[in-house]
Amino acid sequence: MNKLNSSLCVLMACCFLGQTGSAQNVITDWAGIVQPAINNSSSPRPPASSEVLHATIQLAVYNAAIAIEGGFQPYGSPVSAPHGADVRAAVATAAYQTARARVDPSQTAYLDSQYQSYLATIPDGQAKNDGIQVGAAAATALLALRANDFFNNVVDYECSAVPPPPGEFEPNGGCGTQPVDAKVGQITPFTLVDSSCFRPGGPNPLTSKGYTRDFIETRDFGRADSTVRTSDQTDIAYFWSEHAYVHWNRNLIRLAISSGLNVRQTARFFALVHTSAADALIAGFNAKYFFRAWRPRTAIPRADTDGNPDTDPDPSWTPLLNVNHPEYPSAHGFFSNALIEAAAKYFHTTKITWTLMTSKDAVPQLVKTERTFHNLNELSAQIDDARVWSGLHWRHSMRDGDQIGREVADRVFENYFRPIHKQ
Repeated sequence: MNKLNSSLCVLMACCFLGQTGSAQNVITDWAGIVQPAINNSSSPRPPASSEVLHATIQLAVYNAAIAIEGGFQPYGSPVSAPHGADVRAAVATAAYQTARARVDPSQTAYLDSQYQSYLATIPDGQAKNDGIQVGAAAATALLALRANDFFNNVVDYECSAVPPPPGEFEPNGGCGTQPVDAKVGQITPFTLVDSSCFRPGGPNPLTSKGYTRDFIETRDFGRADSTVRTSDQTDIAYFWSEHAYVHWNRNLIRLAISSGLNVRQTARFFALVHTSAADALIAGFNAKYFFRAWRPRTAIPRADTDGNPDTDPDPSWTPLLNVNHPEYPSAHGFFSNALIEAAAKYFHTTKITWTLMTSKDAVPQLVKTERTFHNLNELSAQIDDARVWSGLHWRHSMRDGDQIGREVADRVFENYFRPIHKQ
């Protein structure tokens, strides 16, 4: 974790970290409401594009809340709000209208029902009407800003040869099938001018000592039937195997509530973490489909083709887990570390007690569904280990992915959602 600058005297919520009482509010409510509309069993969406979509909704929510609550710079053009406008109606409307315009059409009835039910809990009157208008304005402005962001583009993937040469990614099912989220690296970022500016140096050369070292570690610990990996290490690998967007959104809501954040603070916190994550995903997937690096599931069985005398092939090797996009850099690395770094920046410390939960319904193999961390550095380190123990990544890919996430989050924090100081 990058060292935090103690001179940045911004409005933080550190004083709430010890509170245990519930602080659920309209921001946390709607973060949870839109989640199943973004990704669900009838219209599944991969983690990266799910998070980018959630960030779009969250920015409209942020602008609606800040228009009424004040205190922080808006994202893009400011939205005006009449005095006394109800922030609950504003946030609900901003989330609903932005989500409804972007999610799969199969989810509009669900959103309609949720919105109508939520508005029914707010007393009728001018404050409610004004809040609805503020939320509608925030949604309209944000959707206009993102109208040509290439989110719905279809990007095909083609192997350079069949079979691909050593080192090149091959999609699950072979070169005639498509990997996931190939489009993400071409989506317009929310805060970056050029997502390729964060492109790392690339995978280790196949004949390098670094590659050999990582090869041996992942081969031994990441094998599906590994005798080296402990039962707890296996459980940690499964803990981090849930749909990453669903997992992180749930746990960010839990952190905001346990930290006692109010509406204004939650709006800024969620805007910061989700925007950082979305731009890190855009930058990271840009790099993924630039380097097109093979996965251990291909590299280890075909090690006789890599030109490295110190990597022995094992045709029977299969990973504990499997995903369908290029290996380098790690998506969990840049996704998770953008969120973690943004949280550290927001709370002005890495020493945060955070109990994370993974759904056993989503991961039936899981034994321990909750894990508590007292330092965000420990959280980051466990994710790195988990993806190696899963057989998904080389250690080098985790480190470079982590760095992308941290650098993007640092840039977002320094330039967006800043406090407005009264003169």
